[in-house]
Amino acid sequence: MDTGRKPGFRLALFATLLAFAVVLLGAYTRLTHAGLGCPDWPGCYGFLAVPSSEAQLAHAELHFPDAPVEAQKGWNEMIHRYFAGSLGLAILALALQALRRRADAGQPRGLPLALLGVVVVQALFGMWTVTLKLWPQVVVAHLLGGMTTLALLFLLGLRLSGAVPALPAPAAGLRLLAGAALALVVGQIALGGWVSSNYAAVACLDLPTCHGQWWPEEADFANAFHLSQEIGPSYLGGMLDGPARTAIHLSHRLGALAVALVLSALAWRLWRHGLGRLAALLLAALLLQLGLGVGNVLWQLPLPLAVAHNGGAALLLLSLVLVNYRLRVQPVRDFDGSRAPAWEPRTGRSVPADLG
Repeated sequence: MDTGRKPGFRLALFATLLAFAVVLLGAYTRLTHAGLGCPDWPGCYGFLAVPSSEAQLAHAELHFPDAPVEAQKGWNEMIHRYFAGSLGLAILALALQALRRRADAGQPRGLPLALLGVVVVQALFGMWTVTLKLWPQVVVAHLLGGMTTLALLFLLGLRLSGAVPALPAPAAGLRLLAGAALALVVGQIALGGWVSSNYAAVACLDLPTCHGQWWPEEADFANAFHLSQEIGPSYLGGMLDGPARTAIHLSHRLGALAVALVLSALAWRLWRHGLGRLAALLLAALLLQLGLGVGNVLWQLPLPLAVAHNGGAALLLLSLVLVNYRLRVQPVRDFDGSRAPAWEPRTGRSVPADLG
């Protein structure tokens, strides 16, 4: 049975780590209000780096009179773009390698090509984030695109690693619960992006209540989620009023409660199924993210904690990708075509495939 690493594993691992860095840099850029640090795309005031010389600054003032150069914000934005561009090249290399080795047994082909398509769309959303002046709908889509890229790269790395043992088919209910948990976390990430893009993270400064009430009467849910709102002229700093932001923040808290309940139930089911390590990993990621969320409220969104909260969301997503992958992986076949032994999770022993 071939359980060794397949060609491209190291590149997929590198790209996954790079994608995680891009997610953190994107959060840092957004949280330092540097999303419009460069008013054009893909360059910065028409240059490959932030303008610094007198001639470059004069050019920037002439062509972008409404966007004075702020070097620090410009560099925050451009470093994010440099890393994202490098990630795009790594994904292109993975796609080309998949095409070159398409005849190899067990070589993923569709996933690397899908990743290439995702990263192209993600680049477009990066451009629209700037040209549409941080329109919340585009900012959220850009965030989800980044998380999708990270998750798919991690999945590709799992498939190329050859190190994940096959599992006997678990109960259908467990697979359904794991899929629902993944979908719920994706929805919560989208809601978190909506909180951030509408600057609602500090709309409630107390816990567990909000403005001293369990359910603030002023919360304006009717105007909190207008997905058809007009574009611009600029959403830097947000355009919604306080009650609408309170409703957004409150919705994110309720989403966090739902995620905590569902993931706790999933961890319990995993432990009962003999997958204690997966259950512990999932609970650790959940507790980390909940702790970071509480810290951001109590200490009013300090930058390190706010960036870490985005990283925590990414880790929670990856833990659920791993859980779903383990629950759905099928027994592989030996070179002679026979089914290989499956892995018995409770004892850690190999068992005949017909018993798995």
